Amino acid sequence: MLMQVVFWMSVLFVGYAYAGYPLLLVILSIFRNHPVRQANFFPTVSFIITAYNEEARIREKIENTLQQNYPPDCLEIVIASDCSTDRTDDIVRSYESRGVRLLRATDRNGKEAAQKLAVESTSGAILVFSDVATLLSSGGVRHIVKNFSDPTVGCVSSVDRLINPDGRTSGEGAYVKYEMLLRRLETRVNTLVGLSGSFFAARREVCQPWAADLQSDFNTLLNAVKSGLRGVSDPDSIGHYKNLSDERKEYERKVRTVLRGISVLMKSLTMLNPFKHHLFSWQLFSHKLCRWLVPFAMIFAFVSNLLLIPSSALYQYTFGCQVAFYAIALAYVWVKWLPKKAMLRIPSFVLMANLSILDAWYRYVRGERIFGWDPSKRY
Repeated sequence: MLMQVVFWMSVLFVGYAYAGYPLLLVILSIFRNHPVRQANFFPTVSFIITAYNEEARIREKIENTLQQNYPPDCLEIVIASDCSTDRTDDIVRSYESRGVRLLRATDRNGKEAAQKLAVESTSGAILVFSDVATLLSSGGVRHIVKNFSDPTVGCVSSVDRLINPDGRTSGEGAYVKYEMLLRRLETRVNTLVGLSGSFFAARREVCQPWAADLQSDFNTLLNAVKSGLRGVSDPDSIGHYKNLSDERKEYERKVRTVLRGISVLMKSLTMLNPFKHHLFSWQLFSHKLCRWLVPFAMIFAFVSNLLLIPSSALYQYTFGCQVAFYAIALAYVWVKWLPKKAMLRIPSFVLMANLSILDAWYRYVRGERIFGWDPSKRY
């Protein structure tokens, strides 16, 4: 009896994390609709780019930023160098005459520490953060800033788009479509639970004080909610970035992202209090914590199902389905001749994503924290 409870509770938990939460958002969106009231206005903006040893890409990023269709007297561009040891700083200095300012950290303390230096050294009412690898359309800043004409908005997330090696925009995969759906629903119902770290914006007041040891995109969103504001997703604010040059490093990137996210959540556990944060506490629990607990539920489901095999044909069938799922996932990675079809990739993606979450929890329990950073090398 106990194993049956463990099995079905585990299955229901996984189902809720991936399907139940979005379904409930859909239902809520029928009754709750908080549209973002956008309008053209031009507050002062500080555009902050963090960089570490980016001599190969920093020039392209600066040129792209200088092409922004935003009043020049309202836009300051700052490059926060985390003690780069290559020609990054020299390249940035060559743009000083065009209004680009270099801020070099005295010690290499990581991305958020470099961002903190920039936040404290700028004056824009709106802070826009962007990675070197992310390129924007000429209207990128103008689009993302329009959202702040709505006084309820504290921060805004962009939409991520991949660029193939040939320069063309990649088609959205199932996971990207799923995440973008969640963002649209969360924006409509209440607030986002996370921002895209490669391109996001926030009011200055929600960025102070700035935590130099916490993942900036997630922590900024939490600060906005604590301030009584919300985070929204803007479909017109698109950040284009290239595929990783070494896809094997994608796993390590996922581990770092989850580990940094767990660190933020653990320092903000009071945000899970429904009596204080109401609907957002449920969103945070469902979107973040449940998702990060899925791998444990998958393990419980597999082990309990294994022990239940002798009890009935039903559990023989469910165990067979689990084995088939993991077999397809592993075959997609290991069998070179297997067609790389989207439907076959989904089990592999789910498995690798949850393995990275397990890895992140293991590192967190061991006391590992990530402050330094090495930007992902892309095509």
